[in-house]
Amino acid sequence: MGPLFALTLLLATPSLDATTQQLAHDIYKQLIEINTTDSSGNTTTAAEAMAVRLRAAGFPASDVQVLAPNPRKGNLVARLHGSTNEKPVLLLAHLDVVEAKREDWSVDPFTFTEKDGYYYGRGTSDDKAMAAIFVANMIRYKQEHFVPKRDIILALTADEETGNFNGVSWLLQQHRDLIDAAFALNEGGGARLQNGKRMYVGVGASEKVYVTFALETHNKGGHSSVPRPDNAIYELADGLTRLEKFAFPVELNDVTRAYFERMSKLEDGTTAADMAAVARGDANAAARLSENPVYNALMRTTCVATRLEGGHADNALPQSARAIVNCRVLPADNADDVRNTIIKVLNDPGIDVNWVDRPKPSVPAPLDRAVMKPVEDVTNEFWPGVPVMPLMATGASDSLYLRNAGIPSYGVSGLFAELNDNRAHGRDERVSIPAFYDSLQFLYVLVKRLAS
Repeated sequence: MGPLFALTLLLATPSLDATTQQLAHDIYKQLIEINTTDSSGNTTTAAEAMAVRLRAAGFPASDVQVLAPNPRKGNLVARLHGSTNEKPVLLLAHLDVVEAKREDWSVDPFTFTEKDGYYYGRGTSDDKAMAAIFVANMIRYKQEHFVPKRDIILALTADEETGNFNGVSWLLQQHRDLIDAAFALNEGGGARLQNGKRMYVGVGASEKVYVTFALETHNKGGHSSVPRPDNAIYELADGLTRLEKFAFPVELNDVTRAYFERMSKLEDGTTAADMAAVARGDANAAARLSENPVYNALMRTTCVATRLEGGHADNALPQSARAIVNCRVLPADNADDVRNTIIKVLNDPGIDVNWVDRPKPSVPAPLDRAVMKPVEDVTNEFWPGVPVMPLMATGASDSLYLRNAGIPSYGVSGLFAELNDNRAHGRDERVSIPAFYDSLQFLYVLVKRLAS
């Protein structure tokens, strides 16, 4: 086989055969139906289940390890060996999911459900689609006897969402050699549709900073039959109302400015004009774009109340009230300044603002052509004319630990979803069935390209 013929085979886009489709489906289903919530779930069970599959596919036991700082918080690390000593490619996905209550959903969140052209279940988009795809593709590489230049490492980890045993942080501290890589692919990019039309494939290169505060009021209380004006619940509610009406200033960075400039060429009408204008600093355009929650979150630091509790008895005046306010801080903003702004907006010395989660900022990943060009090439092969868009993720991910450890991490999935239908962490989380299998194929080719 000559080198040109070998290259042609490598670059050819494969068709999805029924066996591969069934494999990916079964892995996806198995992961969704393993409860991996922090409260009652177990990522070790999921990690072990994937380890069984990888070993059965021919991976030596020494190359498939389940490592856990806690019995319920297992992490899987698997390696496909390459032919050179070039630093590996790391494929990262988290196994844990946020809580989900059956009564809140139209289907059982922990039953893999096919309905109306979608797969439903907690974790279908965040992040078990990528976990299932990476496992299925690692099995495909092994069965094809594919030998990349770089090692390909797969890490499926715990406690990305919540919990005290974050898998990526722990692996970096305790087993750095197992996941050390030239760069990583992770969640945080995605791909977007608008009314069914493909808009772009995203590459997440930076992200906002996750910060949480507890807002608390205290009062001496009393009997509910004798109400008084100094009510802890009302005091907190008044402060939250003021915070709800406040908007942090618009601040674009290099990534978000490029995003709006490029999006202005994909949109039309007023939206396109506003995107071009906001990239130039037009405040009126920013105000109009802010009506869209996605665009609003890209332009400014946001803080929102996510939990509320108060009082201690039905027939007693509340002695305390507490709200959790979650902030997603722009990379250039200071979290201490955000806290000071909240205190100023509340305008009430009776409301304490206490840290719950301190900021963990991360450096942006460079838009390296060694990564970006393969992403652009493979995107054009799958979806000609669809642009690749650098993104700042509004949510946080485990990429922050990798980036801060000197491993550039890029959010890339090729998993298309409607721009304004993000159900991650919410009710009836779902992924389009065709989009899942398109992503399977996209990442199969992309990872081969990056590792060869």
